[in-house]
Amino acid sequence: MMIADNIGRVREMISEAAVRSGRNPDDIILVAAAKMKSAESVREAVAGGVDAIGENRVQEMLEKNREGAYTNAKLHYIGHLQSNKVRQIVGLCDMIQSVDSPELIALIGKRAASLGIRQNVLIEVNIGREPNKAGVLCEKLPEILEQAAGFPGVFVRGLMAVPPMIGKINTNHNYFDEMYNLFVDIRAKKYDNISMNFLSMGMSDSFIEAIGAGANMVRIGSAIFGERQY
Repeated sequence: MMIADNIGRVREMISEAAVRSGRNPDDIILVAAAKMKSAESVREAVAGGVDAIGENRVQEMLEKNREGAYTNAKLHYIGHLQSNKVRQIVGLCDMIQSVDSPELIALIGKRAASLGIRQNVLIEVNIGREPNKAGVLCEKLPEILEQAAGFPGVFVRGLMAVPPMIGKINTNHNYFDEMYNLFVDIRAKKYDNISMNFLSMGMSDSFIEAIGAGANMVRIGSAIFGERQY
C-alpha cells in the first residue's frame, strides 16, 4: 500500500503544480523510475496508476521483463544507453529517453527498420554542459535532429534532460527554462520523423519546479518507491 499511497501524494502535487501553471494535470505523464527496485514493487506501481515505468539498466530491465513486471504498463528506458545494448531494447521499450549521439540514432533506426517498427525516442540534452554527463550539447541539437529525420525507423517525440545539482541546493530553474525554450523552438520547425510532444525533466526533488517551467513528463523514483538501498 505504501507505493500506492506515495503515487497518490505525487499525483496531488503534480495536479497542484499543473494548475498553478495554467495546465491540465491529465497532460502530465508520470514515469516511475524503478532502478534497483524489485519486479513486485514495479507491479505495485503499475497497479497504483503510474503512466509508465522507467529503467536505467538494460540487464535489470530484461530480468524484470522476464518476471512480468511490466504487464499492462508502458516501458521507458531512461539510463545511458551503450551501443551494444541497442538490439536488446528497441521494440521492447515504448520510449527510449536517452538518445544522445548520431551513432545511437543510426543503430536504433536500423534495428527498428529490421523489425518493421518506428521506435519512439527522446533526445537527451546536456543542458548544464557537464563534461562527465551524457547528452547532446544545445548547439549540436540541429545536427542530431537532421540525422534522425533520415531514419524512418526513429520517431523523435521530444527532449529529455537531467539538469545539474550544485551542492545540496537545487538550482534547476534556469536550466528548466532553457530546456523549455529549446523545446518550443524545435517544435516550431519542420523535420521529418520529429514531433515535439514530450519534454521530460524533473525528478523527485525537482518535478514541481519542472512542471512550472513546462515539463509534461516527470521521472519520479524515491518519492514513489522510497530511497534506494545501494
